[in-house]
Amino acid sequence: MGKKFQEAKAKVELREYSLEEAVQLLLGIGFAKFDETAEIALKLGVNPKHADQMVRGTVVLPHGLGKAVSVCVIASGEKVTEAEGAGADFAGGEDLVAKIQGGWLDFGAMVATPDMMKSVGKLGRILGPRGLMPNPKAGTVTFDVARAVQEIKAGKVEFRVDKNGIIHAPFGKLSFEAEKLVDNARSLVEAVVRARPAAAKGRYLRGVAVTSTMGPGIKVDAGQMEA
Repeated sequence: MGKKFQEAKAKVELREYSLEEAVQLLLGIGFAKFDETAEIALKLGVNPKHADQMVRGTVVLPHGLGKAVSVCVIASGEKVTEAEGAGADFAGGEDLVAKIQGGWLDFGAMVATPDMMKSVGKLGRILGPRGLMPNPKAGTVTFDVARAVQEIKAGKVEFRVDKNGIIHAPFGKLSFEAEKLVDNARSLVEAVVRARPAAAKGRYLRGVAVTSTMGPGIKVDAGQMEA
């Protein structure tokens, strides 16, 4: 651990903070020379090994993520024009599929229409490991490409519980005002709580922490967040 990290960690008390306190502290101990991403970790009372306890979904953060996301749309016919009109950075059909097969990956999110998924499916080994594969549950396999593109551009976040029962997700930048970060974090947690599977028993939200790209973790009162 570097000196600056140790200094930041020393300012974090061994207790659970309210979300508002945690965000203020997060902003106060940032030390990187770039605009760090604010991240949240949620420990859930689920067992992801069971399909009926998988937690995943999406949420459009009220204040966005503070970064521009380039969107690639794989579609056909008028849907290509629709995607371009909605602000897609790249839109096309088999030509883009072939380009990606050739190694091109200059985009941060992908949307595909259902009729093109047979072709997009060939890209699974390329897109899957990078988290770029379109998925109906994430709203990225749809004929409503305009809406999908606009939501991603507005700050749509996809969340999914990992094998340890934890969700990691970004909720803004340290250059944001504290109130905006709090709003974003609450919106994200509320979406995760709404996605609670019926098979989950007992306490659902078991641990919450916020951190930044380079900073130490700050524990947040999970009971307050789920209330």
